[in-house]
Amino acid sequence: MDWASIFIYDTSWAFAAEILLRVTVMFILIITSLRFTGKRGVRQLSIFELTIILSLGSIAGDPMFTEDLPLVQAVLIMSTVIFLYRLCTWGMMQYQPFEELLEGRSLYIVEDGMLVCNKIKQGKMSHDEFFAEMRQQGVEHLGQVRTGLLETDGKFSLLLYPSDEVSYGLPLFPKQYQAVTQIEADKYYACMYCGYVDVISNPDQVCPRCEDDYRNWAKALNSKIVR
Repeated sequence: MDWASIFIYDTSWAFAAEILLRVTVMFILIITSLRFTGKRGVRQLSIFELTIILSLGSIAGDPMFTEDLPLVQAVLIMSTVIFLYRLCTWGMMQYQPFEELLEGRSLYIVEDGMLVCNKIKQGKMSHDEFFAEMRQQGVEHLGQVRTGLLETDGKFSLLLYPSDEVSYGLPLFPKQYQAVTQIEADKYYACMYCGYVDVISNPDQVCPRCEDDYRNWAKALNSKIVR
């Protein structure tokens, strides 16, 4: 095995120095370009913003080490991408339908302590993703949540009930989120698919709210919000 060919091949000291210069120039261009987008930092990105980041990364990568690719072409391409980004941003500020086309709409995932079934069926957000978001914000069960909104950047926004308005709801932690096999009289149970709460007579009872005849029930909780 020719180790020199694997690690060095035909790289000369002159081209190694050129790579250092190219990387430095492109690094500065990336920072400058991101500053021109107007973003102060990156948390979770919308699809539109992620497209810009991926485009800049693709543009910046090749000129760093490709010998026959002049930096002026990369500068021209990055300038064009930033111009298009600013143009699209202006268009989104002026026209709401254009903004919805590029970034989508915020989606209601929870309403009145229950999951919005049609959003679950469309695969907008899985139960596991939803439960994780809720737990991270200190929510123990759905009865504490008045509204849950999935934002266009992937974040989850919550409106919680006041403590005196908390009702029975579907538990979100694994130990409580378990299908029951026996029913206690006059106890509330929550459908494990949609969060519908009712007093049921047997563990195989069909949920009246689910369209797919879901039959798994967990014991509902009504504990207050702890902050």
